[in-house]
Amino acid sequence: MSRSQGDTEGEVPASKHTNSSRRSKVTSERVALLVVCSLLAAAAIVIYRLSAFAHFQTKKNLQTLREEYEAVKRNLTERSNTVMPKCPKHPEEIINDPCMKCDRGWEQHGGKCYYFSTGSSNWEQSRQFCQRTRGDLVKIDSTEEQIFLVNRVREKMKHLEDMFWIGLTDSKEEGKWFWVDDSPLNTSLSFWVSRKQKEPDNWTKENPDGEDCVRMGKEKEEKDNYLKSWWDKSCKASQRSICEKHEESGRYTLTCV
Repeated sequence: MSRSQGDTEGEVPASKHTNSSRRSKVTSERVALLVVCSLLAAAAIVIYRLSAFAHFQTKKNLQTLREEYEAVKRNLTERSNTVMPKCPKHPEEIINDPCMKCDRGWEQHGGKCYYFSTGSSNWEQSRQFCQRTRGDLVKIDSTEEQIFLVNRVREKMKHLEDMFWIGLTDSKEEGKWFWVDDSPLNTSLSFWVSRKQKEPDNWTKENPDGEDCVRMGKEKEEKDNYLKSWWDKSCKASQRSICEKHEESGRYTLTCV
């Protein structure tokens, strides 16, 4: 009887084994759940940071594109302000005539481009400069062109001697005036100053060789003989100049509408 009881006391009840096993199982599940939760949290952080980085990069790229767009826009605006297109006034008469333009710094008028220099040089140097720009010193072919030039020159002159060379000279033979394209001066289209002294006068006091080149200019206060603004001058004198060339359909040809 006592042996049976002792044997019974030395044995662990089956219910205790079962409870211990259940606790061990629950603890493992909790650990696994915590690991999974930790991984999910880490994944969420990584995804958030990647999303934030992608958003930052996208914003940065958009800012760069916006800056490039604004730069291109400013560039086109500057070109549109300096390019002066000439479209036909009567499209039905000149249907296929493209819009033309002048280079930056040149002024468009009557199918030609004009450059009014800011620096001064002698007549030959001035002509060489114009030729380097694919033009030449201006040749005046009409009263309308003279009116345009007189107005522009008067706006640019700072004093009476601040005049501009034009492409007219009698350096080959005294008294016989020729344009730079070797065409003779049309006396009906000459605009010599005729005040107290009449031009051309070939004055030799400044230079013994006389005055073989022509400059133009007129003070704003002078209203009489408005268009008469040509003066002969020594070709060695330093003056500003007017270059001229035909309009060109350039790289940025505009469409007439």
